[in-house]
Amino acid sequence: MLIDGVPVTDLSRQSISAAVGLVPQKPYLFSGTIGHNLRFGDPTAGDEQLWHALDVAQGTEFVTDRTTGEGESAATGLDSSVSQGGTNVSGGQRQRLCIARTLVAAPPRVYVFDDSFSALDVTTDAKVREGLAQHTRGATTIIVAQRISTITGADQILVLEEGRIVGRGTHEELLESSQTYREIVDSQITVEETA
Repeated sequence: MLIDGVPVTDLSRQSISAAVGLVPQKPYLFSGTIGHNLRFGDPTAGDEQLWHALDVAQGTEFVTDRTTGEGESAATGLDSSVSQGGTNVSGGQRQRLCIARTLVAAPPRVYVFDDSFSALDVTTDAKVREGLAQHTRGATTIIVAQRISTITGADQILVLEEGRIVGRGTHEELLESSQTYREIVDSQITVEETA
């Protein structure tokens, strides 16, 4: 694998980390505030940058409406608190905050979204990916997903079965050439969506 034409084996761990923006399969948040969690990617990021990342990740509405604490200690928006692990937000909100945190970091050359949309409903998933398409332009984007609707627009899809690649191509090509892919599609797509 090459990053900017350089084999990854020739790059330091720090260079690879700077070049790759990862949203892990299990989204994790730290105790503190939403702003603190988003700035983990870039401690110098201003509020405008945080709100832009939240817009792309479809998190602006729930962060704007969020209030934690009571009375004089109540905090809202970016200042609202997050518990260790993000247990005081839903799974979909955790995923969107982790996506936003990755977007706040200096733009990497490669984005990896490791099943990072699984807790999102199909509509929110589509809106996040639409926003990401604009934000990640010029970078390589790798999406690991089990939901077919998440990857149908990909330039190239790799179908894995028992750790082996058993299909490669676009959605349309794989519908024609890969029985495994067709079986996955048939198990997920309703009759109305197929028509």
